[in-house]
Amino acid sequence: MKALICGSFAYDTILAFPDRFKNHILPEKIHILNVAFVTSDMRREFGGTAGNIAYNLRLLGGDGAAMGTVGRDFDPYAAWMDKHGVDRSLVKVIDEEFTAQAVITTDLDDNQITAFHPGAMAFSHQTKATEARGVSLAILSPDGREGTIAHAEQCAEAGIPFIFDPGQNTPVFTADEYARFIDIATFMTVNDYEWELVQSKCGLTLDQARAKLDALIVTRGGQGSIIYTPDAEYQIPVAKPAKVVEPTGCGDAFRAGLMYGLMNKLDWEITGRIASLMGAYNIAQHGTQNHHFSRSEFEGRFKENFGMAMS
Repeated sequence: MKALICGSFAYDTILAFPDRFKNHILPEKIHILNVAFVTSDMRREFGGTAGNIAYNLRLLGGDGAAMGTVGRDFDPYAAWMDKHGVDRSLVKVIDEEFTAQAVITTDLDDNQITAFHPGAMAFSHQTKATEARGVSLAILSPDGREGTIAHAEQCAEAGIPFIFDPGQNTPVFTADEYARFIDIATFMTVNDYEWELVQSKCGLTLDQARAKLDALIVTRGGQGSIIYTPDAEYQIPVAKPAKVVEPTGCGDAFRAGLMYGLMNKLDWEITGRIASLMGAYNIAQHGTQNHHFSRSEFEGRFKENFGMAMS
């Protein structure tokens, strides 16, 4: 089975400010704010939802093609994907734009100031899900709004089962658009906050969503996740990480685990736990594509965490 992974590609620049923002911002002068933070450390990471999910799926041995729009500065990211055997044949370069960029400054209280430039991501509607060949499963992860809507319709027309993953784009869709997504998606995955937002925007109940989807997967951070199917509910525990370094990208790693389980026709108990363990690997490293493992190591950690074999 081959997967289509629709989403974003981005360069993430992470800056560490060795002080507290509050020591340098005067609340009474916020209307004329003009500050500069001298940072002590800087990292540049490869990120974006499509890039992250594709990398993690490849680690598991899954076959997936990442699809998205990138800019004229994509060469270093392309070389990284090639090095790790990630299929980028469906990545489209927009020569007039830069690849999406996030610049994140974090202070000693873990407060963050982020600047995000979507760049080429805004042109994701120029790619077509129907260009993928031999695809039996797709995921629509956060991307350009128009692109996500178009790709959902294309998957539905082509009969490709897909996971709808609104993520940080949850606020940008209307109630009618959510109704359409849920009508044509096979699966939906959200965190607990996103699910509350969708429900409040659409007036949607859990039972209504379960009646339309093969599964609704709701992640709950340190409390694990719940997988709701039309006739069952699966409580998935968290996996214990080797250490806790950085949570960014854990959701993407989790989704790669979901895809791997679905592609290999594993039951929800196993699939959910694979996804959980993927998140544990991600959180133990800086960045979203810097963790590694062998198959035997992953299976060993799986049994250690959950007291059962992976297959």
